[in-house]
Amino acid sequence: MKINSLLMLFACAGILPPALAETQNIDTITVTANRQSQTLGQLSGNIAWLDENELALLEPQHIQQALARVAGAWISRGNGQEHLTALRSPVLTGSGSCGAFFMAEDGIALRAPGFCNANQLFDVNSEQAAQIEVVLGSNSALYGSNAVHGVINVISPDAFNITANLLSLEVGPHDYYRGKFKLGTQNNHQAWLVYGNATTDGGYQNESGYEQQKVNVVQQSQFEKWQVKSVLALSNLNQQTAGFVEGFEVYKDPSLRRINANPEAFRNARSLRAYSRWTYEVDSNSQFSITPYIRGNQMAFLQHYLPWQALEDNSHNSVGLHSQFIQQYDHFSLLSGFDWDQTWGKSSEYQAEPFSDAIPQGMHYQYQVNSGVYSPYAELSWQMSTRTHLTAGLRFEHTSMNYNNQLSDGSVCAEAITNCRFVRPADQDLSYNNWSHKVAIQHQLNADFTLYSQWNEGHRVPQTSELFRLQNDQQLADLDIEESQSFEVGGRVVTATTYLDLRAFYLEKDQVILQDTQRQVINNGSTSHRGIELTFRQQLSPMWYIAAAGTYARHRYDTAMTISREDIAGNDIDTAPKQLDSAQLGWQSEQTQIELEWLTMGKYYLDPENTATYAGHKLLNLRASTYLSPELKLSLRLLNLTNTYYAERADIAFGNYRYFVGEPRSVFVSLAYLFE
Repeated sequence: MKINSLLMLFACAGILPPALAETQNIDTITVTANRQSQTLGQLSGNIAWLDENELALLEPQHIQQALARVAGAWISRGNGQEHLTALRSPVLTGSGSCGAFFMAEDGIALRAPGFCNANQLFDVNSEQAAQIEVVLGSNSALYGSNAVHGVINVISPDAFNITANLLSLEVGPHDYYRGKFKLGTQNNHQAWLVYGNATTDGGYQNESGYEQQKVNVVQQSQFEKWQVKSVLALSNLNQQTAGFVEGFEVYKDPSLRRINANPEAFRNARSLRAYSRWTYEVDSNSQFSITPYIRGNQMAFLQHYLPWQALEDNSHNSVGLHSQFIQQYDHFSLLSGFDWDQTWGKSSEYQAEPFSDAIPQGMHYQYQVNSGVYSPYAELSWQMSTRTHLTAGLRFEHTSMNYNNQLSDGSVCAEAITNCRFVRPADQDLSYNNWSHKVAIQHQLNADFTLYSQWNEGHRVPQTSELFRLQNDQQLADLDIEESQSFEVGGRVVTATTYLDLRAFYLEKDQVILQDTQRQVINNGSTSHRGIELTFRQQLSPMWYIAAAGTYARHRYDTAMTISREDIAGNDIDTAPKQLDSAQLGWQSEQTQIELEWLTMGKYYLDPENTATYAGHKLLNLRASTYLSPELKLSLRLLNLTNTYYAERADIAFGNYRYFVGEPRSVFVSLAYLFE
């Protein structure tokens, strides 16, 4: 009782920052942060989650609206469905920066290793997920390449647990319409589920908007000792993109904030993923699973953020396999497995109009890359005593790339032109080997309170766009693996009605891959990331709940680096707010739920020299839903309640302040029909 009173005092004082309460018992929630099902009390590290009920209340138009509730996370919303990601990090930009995050559906990466895309979360049907899990910090020993700053895993529904079919229609401002459906059937041994959504949005800015469709098919079987889950996931996006608005704090000007300086810009993207997970219960102490999968992605977009506006077209297709074996002993358990991924990718860039001698019209790049990843891993858990648990993990990963340039080698420009913007490397074969380690310890002080600490290594191989899209006479990108070390210590309180997780972290990243002031892609320097995160959920009574999550962190350049002509060692990294907070206060009955949400973003710098800033912002959202009858559910979402003028993201480029404009007060209404 004293703990709950103290938490409430902190929450009212604004000290606690974002999460959300559950109507179910918090201590029974199952998560898959360690690639196996565990309850919260068993975890030796951090975890954040949003379940199906929470996502149903949010009905997010963009995944940013959901992950704003996760401490240490910021999905920076661009125009339409575009985004950039920050997990215990600044918002990372550049062609390969998305490689710092492992993003997956049911543990299978959305894009192949080496072929990431900054916007790849729009490939997955997160809107209708059973759960979204976020694990912060390095974790390559378990997940492999790209798990440098964190993991986002979208979990598809269990077809055996579907209790009602659903049809819904949603309307909003700027000609926004979205339809959803969920249809399922099951018996004792088999279950089918088909669900999806289709959206059309006219866009807030002039000549913008998008159309998007997502469909998932789930088939499950269970017989004797076997369980099978097969999933097909399809997505399609056709977007008319609005670029930045330019000028100091122009997002505050009602007459200018809707300007679209790039009405010709577009992004079209398609994705397909299919897998079948076969799980066999050998006996009560051992389990084996094998998951073959295929993956396909294709995207074309106009590079509206560059003055010469080249057209990029890229795609890749993959086959792969996850296998895992779990063996329980008296005081030990062993998780081991093997991951394999084979990918065939291609990319091209074409400029339709002349721009300059150093930026010529025509085909800049056209190449193919075949890549293979082979990775055995193991994790040993030791129950040292009734209250103390030690975990150690190890992974070896081999990556090979075969690159084939389909145009002439070298400079794209005429022979007399020096410092040509675009250079095509010659054909080459590359390979990378890496070991990743993990050690974690957990000590249970009592039935409700656990202390934990873990040290993890992370890594990412260079992305194909960093290796083979060279500029300014660079003939070869001799890049090493980018590596990180992450340490955290925390305490977690878990009861039937309370969840509190307070932790401190330190992450150091070396061999950072970047493009320097000469536009050369190199490994140069290191960065550090440290801070405190808190997640809190409390069911105050059967009807009232409160939740909060937040971060106070500093992200710093530890060496001079060559992205600036000045010495920036010790400076804060740009686009890295120190403070990110959210809080929710809600009331719910059997028929109705109402929730008020408060979001805060702190000030951040716009350039590595720390000479320009964005002041930050505060937003208030109101969401409500009620059952008009057992079959009809009405939902209302009033976003940006105070009509604050703000920027989703700000930066400086080509000497200009640039902003993605935050939308004004908006009302979304949906009506859902539920039936058997």
